[in-house]
Amino acid sequence: MRVNVVYASREPNRAAVILEALQGAGMSVTVAQKAKEVHGLLAHRGCDLLLVGQKLVDEDGVEFVKALRTKGPAKQMPIIAIVEHADQPAVSPSPSKHAYALFGRGGPAPAAPAAGTTVSKDRASVRLAFFQAGADECLSLNWDTAECLARIKAVLRRTQSSAPEELIKMGEIELNLTSYTLHVGGKRVPLTSKELDLLYVFLSSANRVLSRPYLIERVWGYNYFGSPRTVDVHVRRLREKLGGAARHITTIPCVGYKLIPPGGDLRR
Repeated sequence: MRVNVVYASREPNRAAVILEALQGAGMSVTVAQKAKEVHGLLAHRGCDLLLVGQKLVDEDGVEFVKALRTKGPAKQMPIIAIVEHADQPAVSPSPSKHAYALFGRGGPAPAAPAAGTTVSKDRASVRLAFFQAGADECLSLNWDTAECLARIKAVLRRTQSSAPEELIKMGEIELNLTSYTLHVGGKRVPLTSKELDLLYVFLSSANRVLSRPYLIERVWGYNYFGSPRTVDVHVRRLREKLGGAARHITTIPCVGYKLIPPGGDLRR
């Protein structure tokens, strides 16, 4: 199933390289700059992974994570913090050096604190604060992108359950939410990611009139500034691929679309 990622930060462009790596790995990324935007996304779309920067426009990142962990849909959601430049974990000094110092046997003297130690402690304290607030991992903007991507995938492996496949069935339509694939009348129908997202919204909102702006928000996200007619183009392509099953998607003039199940037999 396609992994939906939300990145919340006051300056999302600073993590552009990491976000591009996630998209290159087949993940869908939505950006939000305010905490209230994230709450709206979680309430209407949900997400599989939440990335949080140190600062949001309207809230501190640590406090935001702490609040999410206390209640709401993100209580069990994997959360990864992304902080400003942080040092890589240091290698522990050799025990033999400590032995010389402890027993007065000479040997190398303890090293003096390096310049910038206070800064390093401040960076470490931010990372620690995120972990204490409930973050599953804490990455840094100056770390290697490949390592960041590997750490993100490791968190997803740890947190994703091995639950049985989740299916939505309506008549001859069967959408597999685990593998994110579609079968119509038992035959596999290839769809683009947006077409699959669009079909999921229709199936999960049966018998509801869905306006074009609503579909834009659900499928393309808050940050989409294109024409609402993009919805019409994707619905037309979706109908072509659904074949006879396209009859269930009805156009509501001047408003949007509505999916009408055959005899209300939608089940999951």
